[in-house]
Amino acid sequence: MQRTFVVGCPRSGTTIVQAMLARHPQVFTLPETGFFPRLLGGLHYRLGDEGAAPRRRTLARRLGLTRRYGRREFLDLQRALLDPAQVPKRAPWLQSTCVAQFIATLDRLATQAGRSVWIEKTPNHLLYLTEIERYLPGARFIHVIRPGMDVLASITDAELRYGNKAFSGGLMLWAQRWNRAVEIHRSRIGMRHHHFVFLEDLVRNPLEEWRRLCTFLSLRTNVPLDQTCHQRIADPKSEPWKQDALSGLPHQSDSKVESLFGPQMREWLRERLNSYEELYAASSLAYNREDSFRTPLSKSIWPAEKSAAEVVDMSIPPAVTDGRFRAA
Repeated sequence: MQRTFVVGCPRSGTTIVQAMLARHPQVFTLPETGFFPRLLGGLHYRLGDEGAAPRRRTLARRLGLTRRYGRREFLDLQRALLDPAQVPKRAPWLQSTCVAQFIATLDRLATQAGRSVWIEKTPNHLLYLTEIERYLPGARFIHVIRPGMDVLASITDAELRYGNKAFSGGLMLWAQRWNRAVEIHRSRIGMRHHHFVFLEDLVRNPLEEWRRLCTFLSLRTNVPLDQTCHQRIADPKSEPWKQDALSGLPHQSDSKVESLFGPQMREWLRERLNSYEELYAASSLAYNREDSFRTPLSKSIWPAEKSAAEVVDMSIPPAVTDGRFRAA
């Protein structure tokens, strides 16, 4: 069983990548589990939030014992994923055992669905890469990256439109969090089992990005894909900001930056956000990808030399060949 985690900053496009992969017959996926933040805690400290203190390294932690809160969260997650008869009565005391049982649960669910690959998408797992790599040395990671100003505009829009507290805190807080995400992304450039998807490339050239994803995950490209994402990866009623991404058919959307941020605010953000261009260039050098972030988006989503017939041959459904892609 191949295990893959999709990670990134919130509102960076992780849902659309997950939904695209969910259309492949080899892939099993599910809603965000938040497993490692729930088990290990310390999320705000890892995000670099001001005033957040590190968790104490008590003797119990050094021995690998799970906190009471972590054990409770482990059982809650098992209840959400399994039939009542399969849920253990007690959570394991050791963190390593909790992780092993969580992975075994996803393996079992994927096997029951007749899939050979599972995808877990929790953006904040980016902050727990060290632990995941230690417990699962063979796991693969898809880093989804979007320009910082676009991310902050999308977060601001989601907070204003839906009033969700998960997006509260203000631009200063989210700018710091995006900068932290960039640091972690950059630390994994060129490392084995790490793959980078820049959202603008996915919008501009989805066929090539799809090929890269399939190669990284050892997925067959000569099989038909579902016309849309049929697997349940989110609840649009409780997470309406994900609605546009759930089909797995991305197309370009209007930028929210200029409508939400005036010239002075945009300049303020440019001065404080880590360079997206430098991250893109570093990734391009490491993976021998074209450094094309300065190129305007082309009108067509497919390279000029590709015909519609060739697109179908690559098992991309005709529904995505009309030039309409949304990046959510």
